Amino acid sequence: MHLDPLAILTAFGLIFLAELPDKTMFASLAMGTRMRPLYVWIGTSTAFLAHVAIAVGAGSLLGLLPGWSVKLVSALLFGFGAFVLLRGGDEEQADEGGRTVTGFWPVFSTAFTAVFISEWGDLTQITTANLAATNGTWSTAIGSLAALMSVSALALVAGRFIAKRVPLKTVQRVGGVIMAGLAVWSLTEVFTG
Repeated sequence: MHLDPLAILTAFGLIFLAELPDKTMFASLAMGTRMRPLYVWIGTSTAFLAHVAIAVGAGSLLGLLPGWSVKLVSALLFGFGAFVLLRGGDEEQADEGGRTVTGFWPVFSTAFTAVFISEWGDLTQITTANLAATNGTWSTAIGSLAALMSVSALALVAGRFIAKRVPLKTVQRVGGVIMAGLAVWSLTEVFTG
């Protein structure tokens, strides 16, 4: 098992930026207002672990393809990610009303199910698969999981502060520009590498 610190930081940075304006952050924030935050975090983190495992598995399969085709797929996926982020996406926040859920297992299962279902085919899952194909499975898995768990924790601890101080459109645009740059870079590598 080889760990590349740069690949870990790259995965962390990209996934963190992509997940900040995502519906999962708002779901974590909303669940944290009605449920015990630690239990919510454990549930969301477990769901993210499952998704990262699936994504790096898919990325490992992509890594078996010829180098130019992986770079082309990477460019397309990064381009798609840039489009999704720059398009704006939805910023609807989850309803903060509703009944309070207590107890570890009810909170854990609610948080796990909400995130596990909502993250299928999500930008961060696609980006994780893409990074695993080009930057290594373990490094990508560690960076991606750390980013997803950090965003969930951030939403639970300081979500309201971020929502009031940093416009989500700004976060989306920064992430979109970075993804677009990576798409151009990957496409350039197809023709020069």
